[in-house]
Amino acid sequence: MTTQLYKSNERGKANFGWLDANFSFSFGNYFNKDKVQFGMLRVLNDDTIAAGMGFRTHPHENMEIITIPLEGGLKHRDNMGNEGIIGFGEVQVMSAGTGILHSEMNASDEERAKTLQLWVFPETQDVEPRYDQKSFDLASKINTFVTVVSPRDKNDGNALWVHQQTFFSLGIFESGTSVNYKVNIAKNGVYLFLIEGEIEVDNQVLNKRDAMGITDFENFEITIKQQAKILLVEVPMTHE
Repeated sequence: MTTQLYKSNERGKANFGWLDANFSFSFGNYFNKDKVQFGMLRVLNDDTIAAGMGFRTHPHENMEIITIPLEGGLKHRDNMGNEGIIGFGEVQVMSAGTGILHSEMNASDEERAKTLQLWVFPETQDVEPRYDQKSFDLASKINTFVTVVSPRDKNDGNALWVHQQTFFSLGIFESGTSVNYKVNIAKNGVYLFLIEGEIEVDNQVLNKRDAMGITDFENFEITIKQQAKILLVEVPMTHE
């Protein structure tokens, strides 16, 4: 197993007043040649959006976009007629494909919103754009990972699906427990992002918003040192 630890304070940053953003990978005006992507995972942005503010209508194409609210609510609207609000425990996916226009606004005029947005390169170009969202009851499945996103051809009917051989798993874990993650597809890697808490992987300690790239493994153990919320993103490391 090969691991690479990424400390939270080493991420790229941008603060526009209405948006306080942290970039795990090169994005916008932030460029780091050593942090362009992790396999097919291209973007992991950790955003705090001021009350009443957000991302006005803008385009995307040929990217699988996954949004995970952490605090507050996010109001979505797109040119396919989809409109709604998502909050913690919900996950949103968009296959941008041939092109999509959408906006993402803080649903509250009084409270900030915190979200993770991730972009994954698709395995198929120029697909028909699509949108989906779903609520996952993480609290009732404590101390285990819940698969929230999976490939279309390997979908279990519970997770949302995307056009890539990627698996997103979320979990809430109690202090003093441990969990083992087994790779779904040989040669895939995992980008572990610690949303909250303190954990240990491969004899290395991760704290809130730290991340770890994990490759060349069949399974690995996570030891929970303080109650934790964890996101695992399993992705192909190369285009097939």
